[in-house]
Amino acid sequence: QVQLVESGGGLVQAGGSLRLSCAASGRSFSINDMGWYRQAPGKQRELVAGITSGGSTNYADSVKGRFTISRDNAKKTVFLQMNSLKPEDTAVYYCNADIYDFLRELRRNYWGQGTQVTVSS
Repeated sequence: QVQLVESGGGLVQAGGSLRLSCAASGRSFSINDMGWYRQAPGKQRELVAGITSGGSTNYADSVKGRFTISRDNAKKTVFLQMNSLKPEDTAVYYCNADIYDFLRELRRNYWGQGTQVTVSS
């Protein structure tokens, strides 16, 4: 069974930085697109940043210039470097990956358990 495990959330003051990591584990799988989403209380889950297997990236307008998504394909890990954090960035951040499971011959979307990011003013 493929799993995504996130780390790196926490409490930070406005203007500070955090780096999130998400590692995929399991047997016999390949990863296509990966991304980070977030969900604030009372709001819908939204895409923050995405990255293809080839390294092409896209960002939500609200984080452009402040957040950077990257991946290490050898370690099956995706990162989100968050700089100049604002209180409105406060949310639970979820890792997402489009994965092909060779054992099950199945392609599906996987989600991490979420990590809380809180930015104080």
